[in-house]
Amino acid sequence: MDLLNQLTASYQNAFSAEPHGQTQDLPLLICSPGRVNLIGEHTDYNEGFVLPAAIDKAIYLAIGPRSDNKLHFIAHDLNETFQGSLDDLTPTQTWADYLLGVVAQLRLTGHALKGFNCVFSGTIPIGAGLSSSAALENGVGFGLNELFGLGLERLDLVKLSQRAENEFVGAKVGIMDMFASMMGKANHVIKLDCRSLDFTYAPLQMEGIRIVLCDSRVKHSLVASEYNTRRAECEAGVRFLQTFYPDIKSLRDVTMDMLDQHLKSADAHIYRRCAYVVQENQRLLDGVAALEAGDLATFGQLMYGSHEGLSHWYEVSCPELDILVEIARHHPGVLGARMMGGGFGGCTINLVREETLDDFTQLITKQYKAQTGKDTYLHACKIQDGTHLIN
Repeated sequence: MDLLNQLTASYQNAFSAEPHGQTQDLPLLICSPGRVNLIGEHTDYNEGFVLPAAIDKAIYLAIGPRSDNKLHFIAHDLNETFQGSLDDLTPTQTWADYLLGVVAQLRLTGHALKGFNCVFSGTIPIGAGLSSSAALENGVGFGLNELFGLGLERLDLVKLSQRAENEFVGAKVGIMDMFASMMGKANHVIKLDCRSLDFTYAPLQMEGIRIVLCDSRVKHSLVASEYNTRRAECEAGVRFLQTFYPDIKSLRDVTMDMLDQHLKSADAHIYRRCAYVVQENQRLLDGVAALEAGDLATFGQLMYGSHEGLSHWYEVSCPELDILVEIARHHPGVLGARMMGGGFGGCTINLVREETLDDFTQLITKQYKAQTGKDTYLHACKIQDGTHLIN
């Protein structure tokens, strides 16, 4: 609550003297969570399956209307300000683009907006692969929907956030991050079909088990360019296979037999990329069956398989992430571990028996430092509801 009080005070201090700030009313306060993904990585933009959940690390926004067309944003943690206008929505190559992109998409779809003020802060570790950008986009879209009575459904806002990142920010991300942040439900995971957007909630029976994120402290400096490259490689594999199977539309429709028969000898590099995605979809379906059976041990082994594929087949890991997983693999209290997110840095996600959490923390902190010279920071997470209004 201290953070919310700080945001409210910052909002009032910044805009109370502005003639068009309209701060006589308190701003809307919004919580927009980050997400974890238990299994199913880089499958979303290939129309596959993912298994995410919203977590209690979030972006918090204070947002209120103006009486003019001006846009005034404050990144509270960075102590940075952006001032612009609805009449000039062009990318800035800064954090402001995550807000401007949402505004631009709303305008493109015919929604009438006024200017607005926004102050935001967060508890999501930046660069840790917990989708702070999706949380921010969702929070802005949700806030403007509330503020101006736009009447948009949650799924509309999810799609809008994705378009903002794809078309305005320029990152060709899939829909999972936005979907999990917006649609999350406390104590549940979401089995999401990224082709149809059909989804079901499944209770996550985690009694005695904690979700622990180990931050490699490596920023994903390569993730934007390599993410787009991996997507292009998958699309190239699909185009090649369509010469043999005209009906396939994405890797969702592809089997390992198809890959082995046609692509393996033709292009070994593209084969490995596509094979990872096909195998990861199957791991997720096997993982859901394991969760439904209460078999966390099997689920944990599938997580290790996921990391192996991400590291050696899809090649989006880095030495630090591999080291974190390898340390976890040899701790008896860890059921499963893997890298999570776009890759090239960020966090690993670990399922850790609660009674061994202190020992796990000490071991991984000590060994990671010894092997890399870097510190790791651990974040124990709870599953919470998706983007929502606080006041």
